[in-house]
Amino acid sequence: MAAMGSQEPSLIRCSYHIFLSFRGEDTRKTFTDHLYTALLHAGLRTFRDDDGLARGDDISKKLIKAIEESRISIIVFSKDYASSTWCFDELLKILERKKSVDHMIVPVFYHVDPSHVRK
Repeated sequence: MAAMGSQEPSLIRCSYHIFLSFRGEDTRKTFTDHLYTALLHAGLRTFRDDDGLARGDDISKKLIKAIEESRISIIVFSKDYASSTWCFDELLKILERKKSVDHMIVPVFYHVDPSHVRK
């Protein structure tokens, strides 16, 4: 029981249950919108990048903060995910967070073979 109690404060400090990383042009109006809606209906606080963020060349401070304050990252790998520097920067930050704390990463392969992502 003590181990469970030690995890509770980290859950409270997180602003989001889930951070969604996806290539908007590939999945925003299809899969990702449906996933986002389902997560919200399940009562999960979910962050996605179109929640009022400005576009730019660099990953924004708000986006970094959202990754740092999420317990889980769902990465939707789509055809052009890796061609986006924005997505690549998100992925690097998510992997960095995974190394430093107990952060779960859930990959989703949307019309992409997982073996292509490994390469």
